[in-house]
Amino acid sequence: MDAGRAALRLGGEAAQVADLVALAEVVAVERHGTTVCYADAARRRRLLELDRHGTLLLALRWHDTTLAEGRVRLSDGTWLRVEPQAETGEPWGRSDRLWHARTVADRGDALTHFEALDWAAVDRIPTLAEPARLPAGAGTAVLNVIASLARDQGRDALRYGGPYPTEQLFTTLLDSFHYDTTRDDPLAAFSRGELAWRPAPHERVFTPEGACVYLRERVEKVVWRSRVYQRPNAQGIGRHAAYRVRDTGGRVVCSLWALGTAIEDTLELDEDGHVVKILEPPAQPAEHRALPPEVADAIGAIVAVTSAPALGPILRAAACRLTLTWAPLHGELASIRGDAVRLSNR
Repeated sequence: MDAGRAALRLGGEAAQVADLVALAEVVAVERHGTTVCYADAARRRRLLELDRHGTLLLALRWHDTTLAEGRVRLSDGTWLRVEPQAETGEPWGRSDRLWHARTVADRGDALTHFEALDWAAVDRIPTLAEPARLPAGAGTAVLNVIASLARDQGRDALRYGGPYPTEQLFTTLLDSFHYDTTRDDPLAAFSRGELAWRPAPHERVFTPEGACVYLRERVEKVVWRSRVYQRPNAQGIGRHAAYRVRDTGGRVVCSLWALGTAIEDTLELDEDGHVVKILEPPAQPAEHRALPPEVADAIGAIVAVTSAPALGPILRAAACRLTLTWAPLHGELASIRGDAVRLSNR
C-alpha cells in the first residue's frame, strides 16, 4: 500500500496529518492489518499508524531525528499527546510531558510528565511521575509506542531502572513487552532494575460496533462499553480479571467472571478480532429492593477483619454509610455511585 491510499483511509482526520502522509516513503501492513507509514526506507522513523478499518491510531512528528510531538489514540477515542523535552527539574532533569486531548488536533490538558527519552534511540523504559493522573489505558498506550519504536530501531531489550517497580507497572508492561523468562524470580529482578523486556507491541482495532480490540498472537484484550476484558494470565503471570477474555468453540468471548465461572457473556468475536455477536442482557426482574443496613455493617466487618488492623475502624465507618439495593445490572455484579451500591438481582 502506498501513502496516498493510506491517506484515503483516514477520512475526516486526513487534513490533520496530511503533512505526515506527504513524508511517508515506506508503508507496511502488520499481521492484523495495521498500516504503518515510515519517513525513511530503513523504517526508523515511524509517522502514522492506521488500523485495518482506517482509524488513525498514532501520529508522530519529527524534526530531523528528534521527536517534535506524538499523539496516540486511546480506547475511548480521545488522544494522548506527548510533548518531548517539555521541562527541566527534579527528580530526573529533562522530562517529557503528557497531555489529554479530545481530538487529534486539540492541545489538550496537561496531565503529568516522565523521564525524557531519545525517541530516535529508545534505550530504556522511562519513569512516570504520577500514574494516577492518567486516563484509563493511557499508560499502556505510551508503553506500546515505546515498544514499537524500540522494535523499529532493532533494540533487543529495554529495562526499567526507576524508583517505582510496582506490580501494576509489571502487569502493564506485559501488554507491550515480553520479559526475560530465564529469570527464576522475574518480579524480584524487576524490582532491582535488572529484568530485560523484549519489545513485543500489540496491534489495536477499533471495530464498527465500538469495541477496541488488542491483538498479538491472539486477541488479548477488549475494551467494550467502558469495560476492559483481558486474559487472566499473560506470559505465565496470573492477574485478577473480573472481566475476562476467553476462548470457546473457535470464538473469543468477553465475559463477566466470578466464583470460577462465566456469570454473563457480553460480546463474541472471531479469532481475528471481528465482532460476531453483541450479547444483549437476559431478562431480569425489574424491581429495586433495598437491603437492611445490617447487611452493609456485616460486609464492613468482614472487610475489616481481612485488612490491616489500623484500617478496621475506617472501613467499618465507611460501610455504615452505604445504601445497598438489589437491582437489574448488565455485565456487572455491583455498581457504586457515591455511597449508593447496587447489587445484581440475578
